[in-house]
Amino acid sequence: MTEKSYVLQRTSGSSGVALTFDDGPHPTWTPRVLAVLRARGVKATFCLVGTQVKAHPALVRQIVAEGHTLCNHSWNHEFKLGTWSEAKISSNMRATNNAIHEAVPGAPIRYFRHPGGNWTAAAVRVARSLGMSPLHWTVDPQDWRRPAASTISSRVVKGTRAGGVVLLHDAGGDRSQTLAALPGIISGLRAKYRLIRLPDTL
Repeated sequence: MTEKSYVLQRTSGSSGVALTFDDGPHPTWTPRVLAVLRARGVKATFCLVGTQVKAHPALVRQIVAEGHTLCNHSWNHEFKLGTWSEAKISSNMRATNNAIHEAVPGAPIRYFRHPGGNWTAAAVRVARSLGMSPLHWTVDPQDWRRPAASTISSRVVKGTRAGGVVLLHDAGGDRSQTLAALPGIISGLRAKYRLIRLPDTL
């Protein structure tokens, strides 16, 4: 398999649209995101960073208790993870899964998302060997750049199609604009699509 001959999961696998949140859990932003989702009856997918999981295991338990799907997002958001040896990539992914399972024993972790979307064949291969689908996205409003909430919401609602996977963040910096955009994103998408969490089984 060459560096470009790999397949990523870029859609939800159905006509439903999946909201995904990267880089958490974060003690300020994750509870607020969860509250918005809970109030609106939305289930999402949380792509968790191992060091954050280790620091905030109660938030991982809350994410699972509220019915959301889990995704491995590397141990410490290593942008170059996929360029490492497969043994080191595997060690990183397994350490993250282990930290998650310390917080929520037995919880399924069916997805891996590479930090920055910097995929390589090796990262895809290792993720699949550990039972995880390499999860990319179809809509990136670049909320990590902290544009206005109205910009984030507009980019998501206008850019999403059936089966879309929306990339958002609940950590990694000030997420106040993402949080403010979330109600509008949910109402705008629900006018056209069903919002779903990604399934726990592949």
